[in-house]
Amino acid sequence: MGRITMQKGWHGVRAALSEANYRNFTIGNVFSLVGTWVQRVALGWLVWELTGSGAWLGAVAFADLFPMVLVTPLAGAMADRSERLRVTRISQALLMVHAGLLTILSALGLLNPGLVLVLALVGGIITAFNQPFRMALLPSLVERPNLISAVAINSVVFNVARFVGPAIAGLVIAKGSLTLAFAINLGTFAVFSWTLARIRLVSVETTRSANGGLITSVVEGWRYAAGHVGLGAMFLTLTVVSLCIRPILELMPSYAALFGPDASKFAFMTSVIGLGALVGALWLSRQADPAALAKMSLSNGLLMGAALFVASVVHQELLGLVALFVVGFGMVLSGIASQTVIQLAVPDHLRGRMLALHSMIFRGAPALGALVIGALSDLTGLRGPLVAGAAVTFAFSGIVYSRRKLILKSLGL
Repeated sequence: MGRITMQKGWHGVRAALSEANYRNFTIGNVFSLVGTWVQRVALGWLVWELTGSGAWLGAVAFADLFPMVLVTPLAGAMADRSERLRVTRISQALLMVHAGLLTILSALGLLNPGLVLVLALVGGIITAFNQPFRMALLPSLVERPNLISAVAINSVVFNVARFVGPAIAGLVIAKGSLTLAFAINLGTFAVFSWTLARIRLVSVETTRSANGGLITSVVEGWRYAAGHVGLGAMFLTLTVVSLCIRPILELMPSYAALFGPDASKFAFMTSVIGLGALVGALWLSRQADPAALAKMSLSNGLLMGAALFVASVVHQELLGLVALFVVGFGMVLSGIASQTVIQLAVPDHLRGRMLALHSMIFRGAPALGALVIGALSDLTGLRGPLVAGAAVTFAFSGIVYSRRKLILKSLGL
């Protein structure tokens, strides 16, 4: 792969946002993601209030995230064959219906841990199907020189939402209105559906038709990733980070309880992780060198492993908050860098499947990690399993980083 010339820094940001289709997508995405984080925090707090169990938190996270492992590979193969914008619109409409159902059940006082688990599973299945289409749509919305900036903007949007959403949720929960939190998410999905309807592609995005059935297409994509030294290393690093580091997000009510029992502390700590991620995303939005992004992705596990270790062992809340900020910063570096390199390194006819594999790992691995760490935390306390995850991540990332020259050469960087 030849070296790719990209728009630099804020020039790239402005260029990406000047394109009407991408601008419409981003405006709707801002609203949708803020609402998603409001609902996510509210659901986490509801489960913690109802059960007081780390295992239950892990189980709900597993139901929400693990469908990525089963559904997303097939959806990725379909994304390489289907009209991505149309499927994205349908998926968002289904998620809006799901949010409406959750709002109604909450208003009627019918939510219990078992029902929340089922609803999390349904929402997870829809999201798992939607994600590859939504991610693979991005190159159709911007010119190729603006792609790194567009990915960075998406991450800034996600992490603004990760910061703002929990803050809103904290205020709403403090007023005792979980139903309002769910209603906010319903409204934001409606806004996103409206902005998606405004997108007009010059030509319907098409890709080279894959031969054989969907399973054959999935296997072809996995074989391509496994046989590629650079992509294989990127995916393995993402897997370890997602298994061992990212579950702290799903278990945040349990972690916050180490420092105090109130919902505002939980929401504040979640926002601190979001603030760290937002700072990281803003910094990365000025990076235009794909090789530098790949190096960040390969070395970032060292930073995150060290930060999670500190967060796991400290008993001073301020030090814990600093460590959570660094964890958030590292999470967004990992997400942006790996996704951008994948967007640039794979041919278009494989992009849906490669991004589906990325999504499967990014959401499915934390589901498994949260389930295991949550169950262990009920037996041993939360600190020990988090320390173990930090140590594994640090050691693995050190091994991968020692091979960075070979990996970068394989990626053509």
